Amino acid sequence: MANEVVDHGRRRFLTATTAVVGGIGIVSAAVPFIKSWEPSARAKAAGAPVTQSLAKIEAGQLLTVSWRSLPVFVLNRTKAQLATLPMVDSRLVDPKSDGASADQQPKYAQNEARSIKPEWLVMIGICTHLGCVPDFVPEIKPEPFDPEWKGGFYCPCHKSRYDLAGRVFQGVPAPKNLPVPPYHFIDDSTIQIGVDPKEAG
Repeated sequence: MANEVVDHGRRRFLTATTAVVGGIGIVSAAVPFIKSWEPSARAKAAGAPVTQSLAKIEAGQLLTVSWRSLPVFVLNRTKAQLATLPMVDSRLVDPKSDGASADQQPKYAQNEARSIKPEWLVMIGICTHLGCVPDFVPEIKPEPFDPEWKGGFYCPCHKSRYDLAGRVFQGVPAPKNLPVPPYHFIDDSTIQIGVDPKEAG
């Protein structure tokens, strides 16, 4: 017994095999653990860009689209509605969107229409006061909440008002313009919300 010869080749083989099997076991246990860190399909979908056809949205019509569980207003403004925008500048907190509301929209929407194409307004429909969803009141006529109303968005909860570019009026609880999300035009009748034009290329 004391003179038994040690088979070094077999010992190396068993040691290597044990190491390989152990390594496979560690990898097998680690993969599900690491996969659990990835966002779920539901979470990925919640943050994914949204593509929307504009083909059936008539002039003056508003469509609400859901993006990241937020209501996004897509408004096809008429020429008459666009003409009202400069008329209310003196009554707005930040008419050029370059003051307190500068962070509320991308640079390409930092203009009076607050949009890439003047007729198409794309903005998040959440009041900047307490997060209510304002009503779309497009008619250019006196309203109980504003005798000089030129159309826009009215939050009945606390009486905040926004014009047809989502710019907030002076003297209301809301402090900033309605935010403009990142978006771009895929073609003349399709937009994608959630992706800036420079990222779309």
